[in-house]
Parts: sequence; structure tokens; C-alpha cells
Amino acid sequence: MLNRTPLRMPADSRTWLRWPLMLIMTAMLCACGFHLRASANLPFKSLFMTFAPSSPLGIELKRNILASGNTQVLPTAEGAEAILEVLGETQEKVILTTNSSGRASEYMLYYRLTFRVTDAEKKELLPATLITLKRDISYNSSQELSKGAEEVLLYRDMRSDMVQQVLRRLAALKTAQPTQPEQSTATPAAAPATAVPAK
Repeated sequence: MLNRTPLRMPADSRTWLRWPLMLIMTAMLCACGFHLRASANLPFKSLFMTFAPSSPLGIELKRNILASGNTQVLPTAEGAEAILEVLGETQEKVILTTNSSGRASEYMLYYRLTFRVTDAEKKELLPATLITLKRDISYNSSQELSKGAEEVLLYRDMRSDMVQQVLRRLAALKTAQPTQPEQSTATPAAAPATAVPAK
């Protein structure tokens, strides 16, 4: 009688299959938009941003600002107390190290944003500011699919980090409100005593 034993996958194969599954599950959780974020307490009531309508960074930044309930994001610059002007937004992938065959074994991912903030009268509240974020990622041609998913997750993480850094800079701004003359609380100096001539 034949002894039938169940076929079992090697432990290494199960481990290799587990990583892509974990990456896919993580991507699904991130895609649902569940992130704990600090409330954006901005010093102006309305803001216009020059991001493209389909910009993921602009969409996430707008969502965080509106969640605070203190500031409106207007579709045009008309009536906005502050204007966030995007001067540049780039993503870059640079080879960091190579293996013995001369192929890339590690990359550095860069995410850069340059912007400035002005008020309704075009007075500069924040000069041109560059924020640079970077993450390193290893590469293996035998795991191209999982590494591609990891790269997408890293860029998404950098975008969320970028949103928080922009919010912190916006919250630290002081709007150009006309300054009121300070009321002096010092008591007026007493009049000098008049000397009484000696008799």
C-alpha cells in the first residue's frame, strides 16, 4: 500500500510568497486614506494653491487643510488671504550602489518641492522654499514586482511627509496685518518740582 504524504512547499518559497502579499495588503491600507494627522491651524482664513487639479500632493494637502475647519481652500486667487505658488515638484530615482556585474543594487529616491507664499497684495510671506525628501531602496531583478510596489509605497510615504512639512511652514507664518500703535501703559513722568527761593 502506497504511503501518501501531503506535498509541502519549501520554507524558502513560502517566505518569498509572503512578502508580495504583505506589500499588497499595506498598499490597500494606505490607499484607503486612513492616516492620523495633526490639525492644521493656519494663520489665514482662505488659501489658494497653484497645484494642478490632479496633483496627488495638492489633493492630500487640501484634504488636510479642510479637515481643520479653520481655513478654506479657494479655486481661484480672488478673495484668498494667502496664495501658495508651486515653483517646482519633481521625483527622481538615482543609482546609489552597483553589484559586481555593474547592475544597480540600490537606488535613492528623491522627492523635491519648491514653493512660496504671498498674500493678496503679492507681498511675500514665505520666500521660495525647497523641501527635499529621500529614501533608499534595494533592488533585485528576481523580485521586480515586489520592488516596484515598494517604490510606490515609499513615494506615497514621502508625499505624506511632504504634506506635514508644508503644513508646519504654513502654520508658522505671520500674515501681514497692519500693526496697531502700541498703547503706552507707563505712568507719565512727574513734573519737576519748582524750587522755592530761600528767604
